[in-house]
Amino acid sequence: MHTLGDGPIHIALTFDDDFWAPAFATMRSICVSTQRKRDLVFHLCHQPMTEEHRADLLKIENEFGSALHFYDLSKTEHFLDLLGRVPKNKRLGDIPYARFVMDRFLPAEIERLIYLDCDMMVVSPIERIWEADLGDKPFAAVEDAWGKLLAAHHDLRGRGGVLDPADPYFNAGLLVIDMKRWRDFGVAEKLETLINDGTAAKLSFSQNVLNLIFRNNWQPLDAGWNVTSPKPEHERMGAHLFHYTGHAKPWKLFARVAFFRLYRHVMTNELYYRYFRHRVRGRLARYLPFLRAS
Repeated sequence: MHTLGDGPIHIALTFDDDFWAPAFATMRSICVSTQRKRDLVFHLCHQPMTEEHRADLLKIENEFGSALHFYDLSKTEHFLDLLGRVPKNKRLGDIPYARFVMDRFLPAEIERLIYLDCDMMVVSPIERIWEADLGDKPFAAVEDAWGKLLAAHHDLRGRGGVLDPADPYFNAGLLVIDMKRWRDFGVAEKLETLINDGTAAKLSFSQNVLNLIFRNNWQPLDAGWNVTSPKPEHERMGAHLFHYTGHAKPWKLFARVAFFRLYRHVMTNELYYRYFRHRVRGRLARYLPFLRAS
């Protein structure tokens, strides 16, 4: 274990306004699972959001004494420069690319950072991975069980041979980052090279790009810290973090996922059902435009 003492635990999330409630749930799951609530510092990298949604997120400060810092990506030059030039996944959007340039706009004094996707629920003390030994690597992550398919796609012959399915492949939803090594490695510069030579366009989404940039240059974490697509059967496996990848999300009514009921209480019942109404209204607005303005 790497000893970092009792100082702040820096955690970053990236999301847009339609994902404010899952971001709240991810943060709250971290808070209710640790005794170090007041050490938590959340860095929220977001697209423009409503004041109501911002107020929801700030409830974390009031309830737990944790700190929240907001970074509007629509005003972040380094992120805006990437838009339109990176491969955009229809389902995931372009928000995940904020990871590549976080070192450019987060406070320079941050030595270590935990990055989390917002479709996650943490059920163990987050300080356990905060203290993880990264060796001489820029970050630690969990190997993705679907790595071979994600790397090589159809018949394991795709992606233009850019990624080798024999290489270890990590899930980028959880990263424990040594910020100095990340910065020194020149992640943003390497992404720029991949964009300019056309390689990035072959890789479909940001996780593949990260796996190419950090090929064989990352530290593995215990698989329990990123259990993807968790089903109810996973509840007794002693996992630490559930990552609701795919289309089955715990904020969808009657979803068959691990700890569906627990997740609702973590999000809080009031926000859970308000988010449900928000999503229904959003879907209806596609066909009834007058709902967008009301």
